[in-house]
Amino acid sequence: MTKFNAAQGAPAALSVEALWKVFGPKADKIIGTPLADLPRSEMLAETGCVAAVRDVSFDVAPGEVFVVMGLSGSGKSTLVRCLTRLIEPTAGTVTIDGDDVTNASDAKLRELRRNHVSMVFQHFGLLPHRQVIDNVSYGLEIRGVGKAERRAKAAEIIELVGLKGNERSYPDQLSGGMQQRVGLARALAGDPSLLLFDEPFSALDPLIRRDMQNEVVRLQGDLQKTMVFITHDLQEALKVGDRILIMRDGEIVQIGTGAEIVANPADDYIKDFVSDVPKSHVLTLKYVMRPPRSTDILEGPVMSPDTVVWKAARAALAADHVVQVVEDGRLVGIVDDEAILRVVVAEEDTTESVSV
Repeated sequence: MTKFNAAQGAPAALSVEALWKVFGPKADKIIGTPLADLPRSEMLAETGCVAAVRDVSFDVAPGEVFVVMGLSGSGKSTLVRCLTRLIEPTAGTVTIDGDDVTNASDAKLRELRRNHVSMVFQHFGLLPHRQVIDNVSYGLEIRGVGKAERRAKAAEIIELVGLKGNERSYPDQLSGGMQQRVGLARALAGDPSLLLFDEPFSALDPLIRRDMQNEVVRLQGDLQKTMVFITHDLQEALKVGDRILIMRDGEIVQIGTGAEIVANPADDYIKDFVSDVPKSHVLTLKYVMRPPRSTDILEGPVMSPDTVVWKAARAALAADHVVQVVEDGRLVGIVDDEAILRVVVAEEDTTESVSV
């Protein structure tokens, strides 16, 4: 999957700056006053308003899968709906591919939603009286694309998401996972520049949910789409995301890669959030390596700092000498058996404490 790299210098595919959504009377009068700093319960008592999204800013790089996660009530679903003004922001700006969404006319907003952005929701929203191929091609139909052309495109996408052979089925003839694949195919059919997922798999059974997560990872490898993915599930976030934004009470608590968040939680809230994560499956060698010493025998395996610890563990423990961590042809660190075992033993201790 494409990893975010600010050094690449590419313009952001999505830019969110100082975004607020306040529900209630005279909501726009609160921002910029001391009332805006009140905790939710106090703001509600004082003003009758609730700040669902508070001063949120972030950029998403082209081809990045950016996950927004948090518990129920954290503001994540409100945030994703503000991006295309399905919910009108109270303040702030949203820019998609250089276009200012927050100040766009109704006509421009319709054009943006039809041609540049697609959403995949938890509830599939399929048209029950239409076959799969016509559900998938529905967005193209709205654009005025001819029947033959839109069906040809739909058939191509149906095969891409693993539904070939089901073109003539109706939604009620499909399982939940297959219905969500139809929803995903419909979102992809219009070739959008930005895909927005609002907890798309949370209603699915665990095994089907895992399959759909794998499908997103696979499709991203093929298509390199820019995605914003909303979830309350940290394991899902770690699996599909390049970077993760964690929200609480409408505010950003931390943004970073999965490894950055697990290795350096911003506060006790995040630390508790990641406490059960199998760290060897998330941390990379970058977080466990040490500086080279003059006594190191540099004859062991050579690995990238982005190698996940569990993938490196077997080769590292089997080697007679330390692992050399090399980046751009330069030795940047050393990983010895002790570093590997430190992560694995800590993981086992966490598992035992949870099981007790």
